[in-house]
Amino acid sequence: MATLRDLRQRIASITNTQKITKAMELVAAAKMRRAQQAMEASRPYAEGIADVLARLAASKLEVTHPLLEQREEVKTRLLFLVTADRGLAGGLNSNAIRAANRFIQGDATPVKLVTIGRKGRDYFRRFSSSIELLADRSMIPDRPPLKEIRPAITVAIDAFLDGTADEVWLEYSKYVNPIKQTPTVVRVIPPELPEARDDAKGEAGPLYEFEPSPEVVLSELLPRYVEAQIYQAVLENQASEQAAKMAAMRSASDNATELIGDLTLERNKLRQAQITRELMEIVGGAEALAQAS
Repeated sequence: MATLRDLRQRIASITNTQKITKAMELVAAAKMRRAQQAMEASRPYAEGIADVLARLAASKLEVTHPLLEQREEVKTRLLFLVTADRGLAGGLNSNAIRAANRFIQGDATPVKLVTIGRKGRDYFRRFSSSIELLADRSMIPDRPPLKEIRPAITVAIDAFLDGTADEVWLEYSKYVNPIKQTPTVVRVIPPELPEARDDAKGEAGPLYEFEPSPEVVLSELLPRYVEAQIYQAVLENQASEQAAKMAAMRSASDNATELIGDLTLERNKLRQAQITRELMEIVGGAEALAQAS
């Protein structure tokens, strides 16, 4: 049975831990706001490129590009997996890894990996050594510049162009709101282009006249489109990571408060029992003295 000293030490230890989790929650909240701003700032660029490519694809012009090639037989797929570098983010990383495993096991086609983040890289190195890891980029800063992840993107594009992979897929945690982050898998090469729509009326927009030629525009924009999709996914994943950390630290702080309350109640009961026992000993001693006299 725990003594009063043991209970006091446990309460003090949990109180110190709670201070740390509350501080980490505040830090995660501040980082999440910055990550949200970066994510929202990059969206117009990615959406603008997608809209131009969608208009090109919807036109009757005969435009081709190696990145648009639909292979008749998919012999190998490449998965570009985005996870966090650190833990303490609830189930964010484990959910992303489970989604990646479902993608890998959902088809008999061999899969190669390009990873952003230590959690995904370490998991597949440890438990799926048969899957070839083509490239990795870890410990990227908050709101990273594109040059931080471009080498990994280049590896993925080159793998498709030289036939090492017949499709390139992207898996990341999509930021929905501060309490919901969804593992998302999309194909980036060949790209799944959205339909060209007019934002104001919701109708198909007019075809643009391209200068220089549509072929030149397409050859320049397609690699940028792939980069924008993957870069946006990295920013979304960072916002999801900070949101998950904030929720996990809040939950830890709440659990600490509940545990401190339970231990305080147990400590008070033990102290009351000790006081009662001492009072009974005093009363018993007084009665014994009275009888002796």
